[in-house]
Amino acid sequence: MIALALMAALPGAAYAQSPTDARSFIEATAQSAIATMADKQLSRNDRDDRFRALFVSAFDIPEIGRFVLSRHWRTATPEQQHEFLTLFEEITVLTWARRFQDYDDERLETLEATKSGERDWMVSSRIVKREGPPNPVQWRIRQGTDGAFRITDIIAEGVSMAITLRSDYASTMQANGGRIDTLLATMRTKLDQLRAAG
Repeated sequence: MIALALMAALPGAAYAQSPTDARSFIEATAQSAIATMADKQLSRNDRDDRFRALFVSAFDIPEIGRFVLSRHWRTATPEQQHEFLTLFEEITVLTWARRFQDYDDERLETLEATKSGERDWMVSSRIVKREGPPNPVQWRIRQGTDGAFRITDIIAEGVSMAITLRSDYASTMQANGGRIDTLLATMRTKLDQLRAAG
């Protein structure tokens, strides 16, 4: 559960100088997420707002959005791209905000960080639960030109978040004939449902 929750609770503004910096970024992330999950006094709106701020500061939303839409990103108009990223962000925030309610005292332990290409790092960690074996989680983080870390993918038990999202959205696009406008309409409906279910 914590792996999913952390998707929406990662602080930005860290600087990649060494493996220690990369690990520290994820460790700080865990502390921030756990503090949110443990605060039972937060209202739904307050939790959503906190998730939104953390998500926007932590994730490279344009990069993930381009990857998720794949070839359809290039055919979308700038207006469609902007709306997709806006809806994608809000759907992700509300999805994980709802799942935060199931937090059950898990904790994250970071293990090691290794360079992956010129600007990327892979941080290995594990989710420790009260019962059962720990679950492995890897974090792909990218250093921007400003030196700040941004999350581009989470791999939980061998499953990539980015690739899973790409497959899900590709299936939706195929079902509606590859039309961006129909995808956006579907996303608007899903967002309305999430808001109503809160």
